[in-house]
Amino acid sequence: MASQGKTGPPPNPAAIFDVARAHQLPYILRAGVELGVFTAIAQGSDTAGEIAKACKASERGIRILCDSLTVMGLLTKAGNSYSLTPDSAFFLDRRSPAYFGKALKFLLHHKHLANLEKLTETVPRGGASGDEDTFAAEDPIWVDFARGMAPMMVPAAQAMAQLLQPAVARKAAPKILDIAAGHGTFGITVARQVPSAQVYAVDWANVLEVARENAQAQGVGDRIHLLPGSAFAVDFGNGYDAALVTNFLHHFDAPTNESLLKKVRDSLNPGGQLIILEFVPNEDRVTPPPAAIFSMTMLSNTPRGDAYTFAELAAMCRNSGFEGARHVPLLPMPQSLVVARKP
Repeated sequence: MASQGKTGPPPNPAAIFDVARAHQLPYILRAGVELGVFTAIAQGSDTAGEIAKACKASERGIRILCDSLTVMGLLTKAGNSYSLTPDSAFFLDRRSPAYFGKALKFLLHHKHLANLEKLTETVPRGGASGDEDTFAAEDPIWVDFARGMAPMMVPAAQAMAQLLQPAVARKAAPKILDIAAGHGTFGITVARQVPSAQVYAVDWANVLEVARENAQAQGVGDRIHLLPGSAFAVDFGNGYDAALVTNFLHHFDAPTNESLLKKVRDSLNPGGQLIILEFVPNEDRVTPPPAAIFSMTMLSNTPRGDAYTFAELAAMCRNSGFEGARHVPLLPMPQSLVVARKP
């Protein structure tokens, strides 16, 4: 109990209550996505009755769902009419090229949720056990993840390509290594902006089929070459002018990352560029919130993964033989680039 004589507002449990019920929010979003609420509104349905008819759902259920989505800031409401926000129109309408709904299958996978339920055991251990680690390489969830996340990565891919273009566009046939290529968006974007670039994509074979499909759809299929397998085991070859390491280092501890980066360095020509895409918290490790809290995702799902600060990533680059590491924020996106070069 507060001591007598102290002033200020009384203790308020509201913030604690909000956190305790926050688990509802992603499921409300998923219901809206899976029922097609956002697409129905984009196509002209705006009342609960009209949306319910379009979604083949009860009017009462849709009214409560849409009100909840409005509270969450994903819809707006005027009288009895609902409208999309600019963000929900761009990312949650199934017809949008930036549609994000497919990614929810991975982000809300029952295995991730089960790992969070074990957090009281994971924290003392300092990471997930082997049984709780992320999915096996051949798990089809990685294909779903690649298909779902591709639209979200377009702005980062464009930023990477713009950074690389001055350094490689002068070369007759620049050779680009794309580590953890997944959907292929990063290498494909480079190939489109640098018409002579040859991109070598590394990832598991099943996931690289998504990259192949996307490359063919974007008209660069003949310049995207697949190197299936683990990035730690695949022979990259050499002669690369740049290497992209995207959304990968956060899965491992610093020594493991340095072993990979040394392998990447050995594959590069002198002066070759390294571009890393990661969630990069500030040195205080609590800001900005999306990057900072990503550490918890890694704690609950990997044995030794983390969200690394720029100082930590720069040290990994330096210890692996790279120089001149610099931090390139990608605001308003939650991720950042770390750029370095081989001497």
